[in-house]
Amino acid sequence: MREPGVKDSGVKDSGRRQGAAGVAPAPGPGGTGRVPAQDAPRGTAGAADRTRALPAARALGRRLERLDPAVRRGVVRLLVVACLTPLVLLLARQAVRLARECDPAVCYGVTVLAGSIAMLYVAYTRYDDPAERELRRRPPSPASFPPLPRRPRVSLLLAVKDEVDRIESCVRSMAASDCPDTRIVVVDDGSTDGTSDVLRALGRELDITVLHLPENAGKKHALVRACALADGDVLVFTDSDCVLAPDAVRRCVTALVRHPELGAVSGHCRALNADAGPLARIQDVWYEGQFRIAKAAEAAFGSVTCVSGPLAAFRRDAVYNYLPAWADDRFLGAPFRFATDRQLTGYVLGQRWRGRALKDRYRDSPFVSARDYPERQWRVGYVRSARVWTDVPARPGAFLRQQVRWKKSFIRNLFFTGSFMWRRGPGPAALYYGHALWVAAAPVMAVRHLLWAPLRGLGFLTLLYLCGVLLKGCVWGLAYKADHPGDTDWRYRPLMSLLSSTVLAWLLPYSLLTVRRGVWSRGRA
Repeated sequence: MREPGVKDSGVKDSGRRQGAAGVAPAPGPGGTGRVPAQDAPRGTAGAADRTRALPAARALGRRLERLDPAVRRGVVRLLVVACLTPLVLLLARQAVRLARECDPAVCYGVTVLAGSIAMLYVAYTRYDDPAERELRRRPPSPASFPPLPRRPRVSLLLAVKDEVDRIESCVRSMAASDCPDTRIVVVDDGSTDGTSDVLRALGRELDITVLHLPENAGKKHALVRACALADGDVLVFTDSDCVLAPDAVRRCVTALVRHPELGAVSGHCRALNADAGPLARIQDVWYEGQFRIAKAAEAAFGSVTCVSGPLAAFRRDAVYNYLPAWADDRFLGAPFRFATDRQLTGYVLGQRWRGRALKDRYRDSPFVSARDYPERQWRVGYVRSARVWTDVPARPGAFLRQQVRWKKSFIRNLFFTGSFMWRRGPGPAALYYGHALWVAAAPVMAVRHLLWAPLRGLGFLTLLYLCGVLLKGCVWGLAYKADHPGDTDWRYRPLMSLLSSTVLAWLLPYSLLTVRRGVWSRGRA
């Protein structure tokens, strides 16, 4: 099946790949000819030394793995509770203060602290990697979900525009995947900087399909055209500035095969260029927490709200009918052109309540008319062992533009996913709406503590606010240190909390005012 308007010209169509045999390894940063090691996510010289676990921590991990699963879970809970006890005591003290005086700042601090404690507890005690073991929390009747074949067909898809300096590393890492029965489809979305020439050379060398669009269609439309060529039972997306671990796609597919109730899973992303400067290193440590803690907590309830673009795997029957709605997404009367990983995930999470209306709206599209897949209450998971690395902005301007794009996507998705998330249960609802309230309150808190308080001569209130921000960052930093013994980069995490509360909080009102302005380029917002 082909989407109307897709031309056959410019397509190099090779056979389906049977793993990575005979494929050259993907070059790492700087063209070194190697993919970053699984235990060294930065992919740079010396990273393995910085992230090498201490012998005592390794020994503890081995002892835990040898225990009976029920005993191991009990021991882990005790360890986590012991680590969180100081925070619980601090929370109790602040709750007593809140009962005496109804101060909005104290209420905000108590809410953020309680949310952080709950998220850390859930992430470390209830998360299981679905690629490595069977999930403990599964739907009452998992047999109601159709199983995937033991060896499903996989379509690995990429859209690219003007990435001449990075596209070869990305495509070679895709071709080096050890996942069997994989077909790679790359769409050149009207590049003008030499990307097309690089892809033509790679198309002749590697076993991939390359589609060259004569004009820029936008990232979502380009990916939908790739899906029109894809015949996989599993559709896997990545971004053009990413490098995949050789086993990353296979691990995502394994998770979907083992757990038929999972309609989609996200991989685990770190910064490819963490050594580019302090800003890049801050983002690298922040990424680790956003995946290891935030996504792990959501995954414990089967409700990850954003299957992130660097590595996103979807069952075909969970997402295929909704691709035209995704490509033509509109918000506030205007096309919303961002790739919106959150929105595509929302179609999987909410199709039981929103799916039929979306399919009726696009009933004439071949993505719907060719086969109507039943709407199911899919779960969405996270595979920590599926590693991918992405280039993060190393300069402040590019970083702020990226954050504006992300906040616009958050705002748009809030009006879609927020309309049904309460139906998925109290755990997912608390995580989703709690995060939304935290994001919405951040600009208010910034105005109160960084502008109003100093103008009123209440500098001590500003100091207390900043201390609370740093405390939260230290908590997340210590969680990073617990996962990566011997790695001193945990100290960058408090800086991200400070940056988020003093700088990024102001971007939400700006993003809301300019939400109708949307382009695909990474360089503009």
